Amino acid sequence: MLADRETEYKSRNYSLSCFEQQARLKIFRETWTELQSVHSQVLQNVAVRVDLAFKAFFRRVKAGENPGYPRFKGRDWYDSFTYPQSGFFVSDTHVKLSKLGNIKIKLHRPVEGKVKTCTVRRQNGKWYVCLACEVESQPLPVTNNAVGIDVGLEKFAALSDGSFVDNPRFFRKEEKALAKVQRKLSKQPKGSKERYKARKVVSRVHERIKNRRHNFVHQLSRKLIDENDVIVVEKLNTMNMLSNHYLAKSISDASWTQFRSVLTNKAASAGRVLLSVNPAYTSQDCSACGYRAKKPLKERWHHCPMCGLSLDRDTNAAINILRLGLQSLSA
Repeated sequence: MLADRETEYKSRNYSLSCFEQQARLKIFRETWTELQSVHSQVLQNVAVRVDLAFKAFFRRVKAGENPGYPRFKGRDWYDSFTYPQSGFFVSDTHVKLSKLGNIKIKLHRPVEGKVKTCTVRRQNGKWYVCLACEVESQPLPVTNNAVGIDVGLEKFAALSDGSFVDNPRFFRKEEKALAKVQRKLSKQPKGSKERYKARKVVSRVHERIKNRRHNFVHQLSRKLIDENDVIVVEKLNTMNMLSNHYLAKSISDASWTQFRSVLTNKAASAGRVLLSVNPAYTSQDCSACGYRAKKPLKERWHHCPMCGLSLDRDTNAAINILRLGLQSLSA
């Protein structure tokens, strides 16, 4: 489908749409008979993926970025396929996939709501079936609490109630183990079985880091959602911050974007209010009297010369973030 788009554009200067490519599937299936062994909707979803890749490419080009052009994916890089509407059935012990048959599964939790899509994914030699379900939101009991969150690197987050969340630094803790297995990988001859095995070990270390980080943000966001009706966070442009090569690794390890995404999803599911505010001057302004006292980044304590308020710089920022959020909510 990628080649089809390139050919059409070079020959006719015309860009194919997703629906036009899906309509050509009948010709593709007649040309390549092996495609007849694949469910039709799985093939249609490939056209959707190609279309999304081109839309993302052109969007980033218009934004002034330098994105990579959509490329072909070989068998070892194409790690998932999707049944978008039908062709699958899930029970407690098996999943039935069209053109594949019954596959024994370990269902890690009951399926809730109406199953909309089914994606089969391969990760480090393990296979997963991911179900996207349509469910009704389940509002949690009212707590009459609100919290402001100021994220950072020394501490993962400072809350407006004065508490802190330690930064787990999962990647930093695994750096030595990762470097060790990567050295072993670099010594193996290219194309050998030993190199293939070493690459799998490196992948498992990365997977372990990813799983720990994923578990951390889920548990933290769950706790915040359960305890507060209103959560106010900073509106951060993480991509611009990553251009600082001194802090890029630490910022990526902190996973602020993933935390914000998980928090947003849980807030919508629980009927909570999640607000994002501009963090400008929240560290400089006094949370008690509003006096703006500029201080360098290395100064980690806020002491107001006007009212005498003295507290941690990040806690002061979290209180200001909460105040801005409540003001926007009341407005």
